[in-house]
Amino acid sequence: MKVLCAAALMSAAMVGQAAANHTCRNVGTFEQWMAGFKKDALAAGISQTTISRALDGVTYDPAIIKRDHGQGVFQQSYIQFSERMTNKNRFQNGLGQMKKRAQLLARIEQQFGVPPSVLIAFWGLETDYGSENAEMYPVLRSAATLAYDCRRSEEFRKDLLDGLRIVQRGDLRPEQMMGQSAGELGPTQFTLSDYYKYGVDFDGDGRVDMVHSIADALASAANMLKTRGEGWKRGQPWLQEVRVPAQLPWEQTGLDVQHPRSQWVAWGVKPANGSLPSDNLPASLLLPMGRNGPAFLAYDNFKAFTEWNKAMVYATTAAYFATRFDGAPALGKGNAPVTVLTTAQVQDLQKLLKANKLYDGEADGRLGAATRPAVKKAQLKVGLPADSYPTPDLIERLRATR
Repeated sequence: MKVLCAAALMSAAMVGQAAANHTCRNVGTFEQWMAGFKKDALAAGISQTTISRALDGVTYDPAIIKRDHGQGVFQQSYIQFSERMTNKNRFQNGLGQMKKRAQLLARIEQQFGVPPSVLIAFWGLETDYGSENAEMYPVLRSAATLAYDCRRSEEFRKDLLDGLRIVQRGDLRPEQMMGQSAGELGPTQFTLSDYYKYGVDFDGDGRVDMVHSIADALASAANMLKTRGEGWKRGQPWLQEVRVPAQLPWEQTGLDVQHPRSQWVAWGVKPANGSLPSDNLPASLLLPMGRNGPAFLAYDNFKAFTEWNKAMVYATTAAYFATRFDGAPALGKGNAPVTVLTTAQVQDLQKLLKANKLYDGEADGRLGAATRPAVKKAQLKVGLPADSYPTPDLIERLRATR
């Protein structure tokens, strides 16, 4: 089964931008755009030799745009997505990789502080430890095509410039830069900009080669987790599955709210396995499918997972998968069955939220980072438990307010 990599789960920001720009028009031909880009690259310090090696003969690829238009926030529930992506085979293969590469992973953890389980989880979700047979694309052509396209041109223009810098630095030759359709490279699927910024030569051969060197790929992943955003905190937890009581101040849930673990314990939150100390360590209560679904305490290190991919279904899956490698059992189902809204129902909900002046985004049918806070406000307004997860009951109550 082909792995759905992180890039296929667009972040809420990317989704919003793509939706806002879907009617934009490209200006001029691709050839005209490329001529201008080459001049800008030269002005940015890229040598003429590098520009010629990397971009001469590069053409526009409409198949890339078609694939990019087809991407969107994943519509499966958290349980569906997580069970599919962390199946038994992937888990067992990950344990095998941890054993096989124990010495390498120990050296990486010593330098960057990121545990082996976290790196193995990302590697497994991104490319199934390199075993997937995904179609490969010349990533410089992909980046150039997407940079010319008007919807997210600035993002991919930066990627393309950094791709040239990778060539100029001597890390990879243009013909070696084969990857996913949105321009990601290597076992851990780095964008060109992340490759250039966070890439590490960990095997000591004098260049960063995340395509062919597992050591470079995993160490670079650890470096990005340590460096980006608030940075990975050595020795600290990231996620813990818990059980929640029937009654809780649900408005206190979500990543935007933190309380000491002692407060969650006082409110009746219990560990799904292991222990839950009643101490002052700050944590958020994360409910990816609402109060009846799986529940987690998310600690500061969880932010590193959302920095890797802002799609919450992916970040939570990766974080829990990592705890599995450290001994946590398979995911629990929660307290009760959860109704998952269809795309059409989410669109109806978004229209109702807009009508109630609780949401100003697109009615795109995606339950993303902009919609869920609006859901919490709506639940508070109509007197439902404010767990940020929409239900058919919420839709009916909002209809009644019109």
